[in-house]
Amino acid sequence: MKVVITGGTGMLGRRLALRILARPELAGPDGTPEAVDELVLFDAFEPVEPPPDDPRVEVVTGDICDPATVEGLIDGATDAVFHFAAVVSGGAEADFDLGYAVNLDGGRNVLEASRHTGRCPKIVFTSSLAVYGGERSVDDSTALTPQTSYGTQKAIGELLVNDYTRKGFVDGRTLRLPTIVVRPGKPNAAASGFASSILREPLQGDDVSNPVSRDTRMLILSPKRAVQAFIDVHNADGATLGPNRSVMMNGLSPSIEEMLDTLRAIGGDVVADRVRDEPDALVQSIVDAWAWYADGARAAALGMEPDASVSEIIENFIADELDGKIVR
Repeated sequence: MKVVITGGTGMLGRRLALRILARPELAGPDGTPEAVDELVLFDAFEPVEPPPDDPRVEVVTGDICDPATVEGLIDGATDAVFHFAAVVSGGAEADFDLGYAVNLDGGRNVLEASRHTGRCPKIVFTSSLAVYGGERSVDDSTALTPQTSYGTQKAIGELLVNDYTRKGFVDGRTLRLPTIVVRPGKPNAAASGFASSILREPLQGDDVSNPVSRDTRMLILSPKRAVQAFIDVHNADGATLGPNRSVMMNGLSPSIEEMLDTLRAIGGDVVADRVRDEPDALVQSIVDAWAWYADGARAAALGMEPDASVSEIIENFIADELDGKIVR
């Protein structure tokens, strides 16, 4: 099986790559798990973390906005594409043209290249709860009324996946993700990035600002559960998904206060007191347009599970990314 991951050297792309290289989990055309014998990690940037040390892996650097580049990437041997490459929410809001070029045109390039293979590869499109528009609670039938450019780009992408699937060009499926917490590494331009920063930085001995009110709630999911969700949605039966290929992933819905209380319980006062409140009206306005609670019945029916608790998320981050050590 040949698999392409766009945004493949990023946080989720790299972790998905490691997972699918470790054991045969991705379902082939007959539903039987197949081993990956070729894995292409495509990204606009050189890897920050070393790519997986495996002879099956090829790292390709290029521009998702260039149709010829993407056509060369997704060829007639490609069985599956996981599309992560994107300009994140804050970046897409700050640079309108760049957001549409990467998030909409880049996604269309992936679909067109896949269509031109003539073999209906599986396409797993990464979407976001930003496709919703201010409702506090959402479910699979909630109308998409995004309040940001990023959310609009993702909503259009979901419809394109449905249409290319309807036409038989691809076997598409979309995963709507909650905010990923705790993201390792450096902060990014996502408006939701603070939700990781207020946990990650204090655990590593650094002060950090919290830009939103502490009663703000966030729908969150750990990187580990997100990777599993991508495998699950890839393996889902197309007939079961039907014409609507979008699956909303469930997550936890803690308030910022509850997240910081859990941080205090795990790390103590010296760690939790590294978080200071510095309100940012723009970030607050973006986050206020996102749902607090999700009832993803389709995901649950596919066996896709959120994290058990905020404590589990933080403890796993400490174990997996900090070698079990907290800076106090």
